[in-house]
Amino acid sequence: MTKRVSILGATGSVGGSTLDLIERSPGDYEVVALTAATNVEKLAAAARRTRARLAVIGDEAGLPALRDALAGSGCEAAAGKSALVEAARADADWVMAAIVGCAGLEPVMAALEAGTTVALANKEALVTAGALMTGAAKASGATILPVDSEHNAIFQCLAGSSVDHVARLVLTASGGPFRTKSRDEMAAMTPAQAVAHPNWSMGAKISVDSATMMNKGLELIEAYHLFALPAERIDILVHPQSVIHSMVEYVDGSTLAQLGSPDMRIPIAHTLAWPERMATPAERLDLARIGSLTFEAPDTQRFPALRLARAVLGEATSAPVVLNAANEVAVAAFLAGRIGFLDIAATVERVLGRMAPAAPRSVDEVLDIDREARQVADLAMKDCAT
Repeated sequence: MTKRVSILGATGSVGGSTLDLIERSPGDYEVVALTAATNVEKLAAAARRTRARLAVIGDEAGLPALRDALAGSGCEAAAGKSALVEAARADADWVMAAIVGCAGLEPVMAALEAGTTVALANKEALVTAGALMTGAAKASGATILPVDSEHNAIFQCLAGSSVDHVARLVLTASGGPFRTKSRDEMAAMTPAQAVAHPNWSMGAKISVDSATMMNKGLELIEAYHLFALPAERIDILVHPQSVIHSMVEYVDGSTLAQLGSPDMRIPIAHTLAWPERMATPAERLDLARIGSLTFEAPDTQRFPALRLARAVLGEATSAPVVLNAANEVAVAAFLAGRIGFLDIAATVERVLGRMAPAAPRSVDEVLDIDREARQVADLAMKDCAT
């Protein structure tokens, strides 16, 4: 049967990889909706190629240009926050949630409330509103399929097994471009150096998160919500080759690992075809050529973001919301040249120390806390040396 799919965040890295897979087997998929934040040209081109029924641009100022670009295509154009939410609710069997940051929170919740199968690439959704998201999925019967390579690896290694049989989850981390750098060396690193990931091709924000290792901290929080295991049973292991994407250790001493080349089309394809499998053009592993796989413990002194994320993991407060918001603001400031690399984690720690709100009870409360944390982060960055 033809699968009806929507892609929220179609012009980003994950969205582009998803489109690549869908366009390789066009007869297998009907594209219901595509969305983007500001890139009208790229969104319109993708909508035309895939014959999407709806294209939504987040920036309302882009609507006239989007309508012009889609004239005669039969694809409806819409814009704005409410249109993004409606696109998430559209009649699709499978929704790729790849909007970066808290901007994706309401659309993800809308897709879950609609009972859709959601391929979740927006880690901020679970970090900031994990209990709300999993609760919505349980209430509607929606399925959450993790797209992050680490969580997708764990999902594959679990293969339907009971979490009662799991001793621990092990999230692997590449260590990023500064894995071997000292704190003094990292202090002088530029945005260009921080986004030059040694293994993965990713957007600027997530590349910087990899360099600070905040991405792994956020993934700890994600794993806590996705797999319902206590915080002390979720570990991190640095694995520079990025061949083993994560592991599951069972109570009998068995450890299962998922291996693959560092190509996001592999975990995306797993969620797109689930519970079946589909072919991808990803490079096949040549372990003889790779030769060896190495591992090391993470260094929370050089990478304090790991310590900060671990500290808020499982807390019944909105500390994860604050952590995520402050990090987004600090990363944007670093990329703009306003603060130094080490100031990113320092800013997050300052904001966590200044805010101690109760756990959010709704998405609106999450967004309110997020806005406040961003304001506090802006003030906190004035303390940083530029």
